[in-house]
Amino acid sequence: MRLSLLDRSRTRSGYPEAAALQHSVARAQWAESLGYHRFWGAEHHAVPGIASGAPAVLLAAVGAQTNRIRLGSGGVMLPHHQPLVVAEQFLMLQALYPARIDLGLGRTLGFTEPVRRALRQESDDVENFANDVEELRDYLQRNAAVTARPAAEQPLPIFLLATGRGISTAARLGLPVVIGGPILRSDDLPHMLQSYRREFRPSPAAPESAVAKPEVLISADVYIADTTEEAHQLALPEAWAMARSRETGEFGPLEPVEDIRAQRWSRRTEERIQQSLEQAIAGDEQQVANRLDELFTRTGASELLVSTSTYDRQALRELDTRMAGLAAG
Repeated sequence: MRLSLLDRSRTRSGYPEAAALQHSVARAQWAESLGYHRFWGAEHHAVPGIASGAPAVLLAAVGAQTNRIRLGSGGVMLPHHQPLVVAEQFLMLQALYPARIDLGLGRTLGFTEPVRRALRQESDDVENFANDVEELRDYLQRNAAVTARPAAEQPLPIFLLATGRGISTAARLGLPVVIGGPILRSDDLPHMLQSYRREFRPSPAAPESAVAKPEVLISADVYIADTTEEAHQLALPEAWAMARSRETGEFGPLEPVEDIRAQRWSRRTEERIQQSLEQAIAGDEQQVANRLDELFTRTGASELLVSTSTYDRQALRELDTRMAGLAAG
């Protein structure tokens, strides 16, 4: 399987928010040294726990500090932007870093009503999204009434980040699909992917490896340690942030494990954390390999985008290293 990273530029307690972006650049450099195929950045707006609201800006910084690894967005939330502007941003990246740029597109709304108002986003319309993707593709392929600059010398790969409805959109547009989160545990997923492959219509905008056929990428949090208990310790900061967000409405910075353990947990928080830990792909190398084998067999995916985060940056570096070793083995 191909192995890649999806880094959300998570902020950390005790660090300035801006440090999260430097951490992302450093992680991309490390991933490149380990042989990872891609490094993707995310788009989240007005979220205290995430510093990246503009993937194109982050990718420009990462590109300047790396040489080989592919760079992409996981993803640009197209309903927030005009297709022409997105095309121009990624064509500029392609011109700066030829043959290294991917464009992942999604349609997630802002997390809260004030954020949605600030983004001038009123509804989640699947058909409007599909039309915007096609318009964007026309700009990239120089098929539109105006030409986005700088004109591309080669096709720029497009991917769709999708839930159930988005999977069918990817099939209709002939694009690779990236799936992650709760949908990976859905009993309906094999059927949805079967439909995706059956209904897929090839697109010249797809990556070279997927021009004539559908392609599925999986995004998942993976935690490798010597024991399952140690792996769950690494997963705790993310699980805690998610559980607390359900109570406070705010997805906050990652916190050290010892600080989390010292706080008072409500019964509901403890239940949510335990559920998150049980759902994580966590354990030693063999346990994780078995879980991934099951997931890849179930989905027929060709690539894993590891979206793991934890508070301890050295522990995160070791996680990325162990994951690379597992993939290579």
